[in-house]
Amino acid sequence: MNDAQGVTVIGLGPMGQAMVRTFLADDHPTTVWNRTPARAALLVAEGAVQAATVAEALHANELVIVSLTDYQAMYDLLDPVGEALAGKVVVNLSSDTPRRSREAATWLAERKATLLVGGIMVPAPLVGTDAAYVFYSGPRPTFDAHEPTLRLIGKPDYRGDNHALAQLFYQAQLDIFLTSLSAYLHATALLKSAGVPATTFRPYAAALFDGMASYLDQAAAVAVDQGQHPGALATVLMMGATADHVVGASEDAGIDTALPAAVKSHYDQAIAAGHGTDSWTSLYEVISTPPTST
Repeated sequence: MNDAQGVTVIGLGPMGQAMVRTFLADDHPTTVWNRTPARAALLVAEGAVQAATVAEALHANELVIVSLTDYQAMYDLLDPVGEALAGKVVVNLSSDTPRRSREAATWLAERKATLLVGGIMVPAPLVGTDAAYVFYSGPRPTFDAHEPTLRLIGKPDYRGDNHALAQLFYQAQLDIFLTSLSAYLHATALLKSAGVPATTFRPYAAALFDGMASYLDQAAAVAVDQGQHPGALATVLMMGATADHVVGASEDAGIDTALPAAVKSHYDQAIAAGHGTDSWTSLYEVISTPPTST
């Protein structure tokens, strides 16, 4: 007899499919539903049960994992079958804003369901591996009850009962990730404008990425959390001049300047706010309190 907890997975994009295969590999009975039914065919052949309707998928298990484009997609699918949500634990792993996560918790509670917000921090091929980890927030007793099953898709990192926190951690990580990738491509374009192959630049970029972590301890513990920004090594005025040069070099190269201009604007604001002789970390003060529009 199989005593493993049953799971329903709604949404069979690459991430949803990876989760289903992970649950099946650990002998968890798994029911699936997708707007395009054909996406379930291979999963059914591997042991999943395909629900004919969303309501049927909800009725199959207490634990319901939603992996969709955003929270609106959840509303679109679940609102017509709201009564079927009673008693369910909905783990929404879709990306959206923290505010939308809080709203979804209220919306589900009104339908007698409980929300756990989640954010998977690896691409689909790494789901279920040692490299995978997932932020969660929501009621602690609910998380604890389902943690053994959720652990299968990635190491659970519970951030608290505030539903917004998992989404905040998720978006904060993606803030670094997306901006860094754009910065790499922009820098590559800058060099390609002079005929330098991307493969030539790659090891230099990789070394810089590897070294960036060394800046974080001081920035987090002293600069941001204590509000101290000693500028002995690098001042805002000095680095602001460099930011201006990156914009100029981009203009000369004929490539897009939006990203370096955004960085330069942070230095300009910090200088205007009197942080010229402070460390680059003082940019936090203007980023965290942007000027109000008039």
